[in-house]
Amino acid sequence: MQIYKCFFCDEMKIEEVDVLVIGAGPSGSVSSAYLNSQNVKVKVVEKAKFPRPVIGESLIPRVMDHFEEVGLIPAIKAAGFEKKWGARFIRNEETCVFDFSDKFGEGWDWTWQVPRADFDLVIANEVQRQGVDIEFESEVVDVQFEGSDSITTIQDKEGQQKQIKAKFIIDSSGYGRVLPNLMNLDAPSTITGNSSIFTHTLDINRPEGEEGTMITFDIIETKVWFWVIPFSNGVSSLGVVGPTEYIESLSKEGDSEAAIRKVIASSKHYKERFIDNKFLFKPVMLKNYSCSVRQLYGKGYALTGNSSGFLDPVFSSGVAFATESGILSAKLITRQLNGEEVDWEKEYAEYIKKGVDVFSTYVSEWYTGNLQKIFFHQPADAEVKRKICAVLAGYVWNEDNPFVKKHHRAIKGMAYTIDLLANKE
Repeated sequence: MQIYKCFFCDEMKIEEVDVLVIGAGPSGSVSSAYLNSQNVKVKVVEKAKFPRPVIGESLIPRVMDHFEEVGLIPAIKAAGFEKKWGARFIRNEETCVFDFSDKFGEGWDWTWQVPRADFDLVIANEVQRQGVDIEFESEVVDVQFEGSDSITTIQDKEGQQKQIKAKFIIDSSGYGRVLPNLMNLDAPSTITGNSSIFTHTLDINRPEGEEGTMITFDIIETKVWFWVIPFSNGVSSLGVVGPTEYIESLSKEGDSEAAIRKVIASSKHYKERFIDNKFLFKPVMLKNYSCSVRQLYGKGYALTGNSSGFLDPVFSSGVAFATESGILSAKLITRQLNGEEVDWEKEYAEYIKKGVDVFSTYVSEWYTGNLQKIFFHQPADAEVKRKICAVLAGYVWNEDNPFVKKHHRAIKGMAYTIDLLANKE
């Protein structure tokens, strides 16, 4: 780790806290709420003004454990977001539905589909109500370490600077990736080459009942898929994911609206529902979004959520890893501040990497087509489906599940068996 000597201006205002959290999204909110509940003096700095648009609108049940632990469930329920009971995958006339209540092992059997601008504001407001100090519209411009102590310089929207002295920093800055950028921690991602385009639309043709509320992944080609995420406010999120060269080829002029309309036109299931809809904002293109880091922690800091890396949106794992790493880092820091020895490599890095490794296998095998082969195979193996459903629900640390413990071999093995059966027929 690079060590910075600490030189700071005596005239600049200095605030002292136990823990500085960078970012007020789900990871920062959950970690700061936990720390506050343990009487740790915590401060959150957030570059944006909430509400602000952000991607990652489909949650998975594992996040509910974290929200429950820090007392956020009542506030989220009161906001009336769309409940998510599972997920549907469609490929031409084939359909595969996963029901979170019919999964292997214990755990929550539902969660939410959320416009993140509204959702993040709800949880940030609740965390503030609990007593956490969040300073919005303040950007981290410098971090210097002396041992595990740090001096962070932040700048507000008026250009005024001040410094925060902390015993520990949690970087929950998401795509802002504050510490990875400042400390040169970036590393190549094992999952590369994909991009996406997304937008929102007022879902004026939304059908009644389950069809109008279920999140769906519509497979256009093996490596290209279209998402539809309905929200309770009548808006739906639409997005397409595929290899970067494919996404770029949708519009030679870089017209993101024309590009996503081409994808809608190619969807047998959703063309009628969305082809003439107006978009609520110009479709946003994210290129080569997968990222990673050389290390998840160092002396005096931990990286959580998207600041530590991002896989792919196909199984909606982003917020779950954000809250998992957020609350775990907060627990370890609390122990450390109380004088306990913490093995950050084993208790944090190895643990988080284990879950990421499982999801990485599922993402990779989705794009090879092996996982799709299992999803759409008929007749479906109910027990296999239950075990895969537990992974999709985010319970990727439960090694009682062979599709977690043997994830490297399980998907390939099942796909191979399906091929053998097909050849016999």
